Amino acid sequence: MLLRILLPAAALAVWAADAPAPPKTRAWIDSQNAYARTILDRMPGREGLKRRISELLKVDSIEFPLERNGRYFFSKRRADQDLRVIYMRSGPRGKDEVLVDPHSLSADHTISAGLADVSKDGSLISYVLRKGGEDEVEIRLLDVETRRELPDHLPKARYWGVSIKPNKSGFYYTRFGEEGPRSYYHEMGTDPSTDRLIFGAGLGRDKTLLTSLSYDGRHLLFRVSHGVGGDAKGEIYLQDVANGGPVVTVVNDIDAKFFAEFGGDRLFLRTNWKAPNWRVFSVDLRNPGRENWREVVPEGKAPIQYLTLAGGRLFVAYLENVVSRVKVLEPDGRHVRDITFPALGTVTSAFGRWESDEAFYLFSSYHIPSTVYRYHVASGREEEWARLKVPVNSGRFDLKQVWYSSRDGVRVPMFVLHRKGLKLDGDRPTLLTGYGGFSSAETPFFDEEAVLWAEHGGVFATANLRGGGEFGEEWHRAGMLAKKQSVFDDFIAAAEWLIANRYTSASRLAIEGTSNGGLLVGAALTQRPELFRAVSCRYPLLDMIRYHMFLVARWWAPEYGSSENPEQFEYLYAYSPYHRVRAGTKYPAVLLVSGDADTRVAPLHARKMAALLQAATGSDQPVALKYEVKSGHIRAKPVRMLIEEKTDEWGFLLWQTGVLEDKEGRK
Repeated sequence: MLLRILLPAAALAVWAADAPAPPKTRAWIDSQNAYARTILDRMPGREGLKRRISELLKVDSIEFPLERNGRYFFSKRRADQDLRVIYMRSGPRGKDEVLVDPHSLSADHTISAGLADVSKDGSLISYVLRKGGEDEVEIRLLDVETRRELPDHLPKARYWGVSIKPNKSGFYYTRFGEEGPRSYYHEMGTDPSTDRLIFGAGLGRDKTLLTSLSYDGRHLLFRVSHGVGGDAKGEIYLQDVANGGPVVTVVNDIDAKFFAEFGGDRLFLRTNWKAPNWRVFSVDLRNPGRENWREVVPEGKAPIQYLTLAGGRLFVAYLENVVSRVKVLEPDGRHVRDITFPALGTVTSAFGRWESDEAFYLFSSYHIPSTVYRYHVASGREEEWARLKVPVNSGRFDLKQVWYSSRDGVRVPMFVLHRKGLKLDGDRPTLLTGYGGFSSAETPFFDEEAVLWAEHGGVFATANLRGGGEFGEEWHRAGMLAKKQSVFDDFIAAAEWLIANRYTSASRLAIEGTSNGGLLVGAALTQRPELFRAVSCRYPLLDMIRYHMFLVARWWAPEYGSSENPEQFEYLYAYSPYHRVRAGTKYPAVLLVSGDADTRVAPLHARKMAALLQAATGSDQPVALKYEVKSGHIRAKPVRMLIEEKTDEWGFLLWQTGVLEDKEGRK
């Protein structure tokens, strides 16, 4: 029998994530965790699974370097460490020198560090300290020469970007407060409470603001976005701070998205203005008026996913049928060369400096661990900078792209990974994932969970749903606002295709999703409960009538809509997973995951849904809530905690689909 631990859903909704839990609510959470442990701790084969997950996660890993004045700054974690450490090298092959090691900052290793910016001469860094998975961080500064912490640190808040002036007299940053986002200037040696407001007065909580400084320190760029995703109109402003000039508008009157990058004396704008697949303009910093814009990369058949600049050239990353392609172009758009890759996979567009000949990019696929390449822009020569050395035999697996028809006949692609020569007998344990929102493209990147499923004779599948950016803005708009149901239809059709093509059956099909992906699997769970055996729903949005009332969720109204609008209320209510739960329905096994430190998606969604599903389900399958105090939206946990977390979450799905068995062969 299913153990039901109930608390009225209304009580769960009252407590906001940024306030201490009332005693009754905390007692209920404790009882939910105790119940979850009774399920997860009796998982057959748990120790063996944990050992394999440890092998996959406890490996040396290194991130992109940031080069300044011949010094390379980066984060790296050794296989025997819990957290990433900030290092510096003098020269690309120099000795690794530790700058910031966060291991000593917390006994449980839940405070992590990340590099934010480096001064032009490479002698000063800014970095963030993050507690658990919170979005909020502290900003610290370190003198590289003396390894001394400077007193100029910013208290815990939600910050977006730090830009140190070339002469190190101060730095620019953006903070999101109760009133909304604001950009400030901090003069070194002064009290942060006296920092000067430089931009953003009047911007409300529905706006986001990013600030960045050109490499020469002359120009400051402000990018305002009206929310996130959807019709999130973008605005771009410039200021010649070196000469004390005024803030100048580049664009603020076009209902389109704009992203900007500095390149020497020019600004390069990537936009979907009259171009659903995006295009690029070159803008003279001295004369940024629209009449002076020059299109250098026109819209093509494949959408532009990224634009980055290095070595005086443009690196334009395209998605051609959800496969990464990178073109190197001259500043005027003339083609130089393409960067090629060994297999179906994902490449990040190159990272580097306009003034330097080198750039760095990363390639990986579901079964191919990430490799960071150092690329010489002038010659096109590349060399390996770092490789993720994971104990996996990539040659054992087969990755392919398939296409299927959704409910309305639209063709949708899906990536499918499994062992080579796998017999399709309709009974393979299968994990289906997706996202379908905010123009985010789901491309193949190295995924330890995908490897795990394939190693166990299973199938791992990712559907490229409408709402994402796989085919440009039109594909995105086909799955947002009133068309959001198309995303869920695409996902359900993917599940039906896998069953019809004898990959699996409903009794062996699991689904999982996080954040907007949590909404996705919540909708699939409540609309077609008979189609799935198990569901992992992490840090999800589930109450779509009230979601916009908590934390920063108003940012997402351009993507989803708001129940404050009567017309939008109708379609939100129609698919809102929390409101689709029906008493007596035989729901599959469900594991909901959230925690107090999720300061992006209010954890009340997972709490409410757990209580309601436990009360409503007519099946004997478990519905459990795994809730952690320090767990949040950001994956910033020590490795040992990640291993325990993934053993629970991945193991739950493997167990429920019949992969894990005890010594007597019982599932």
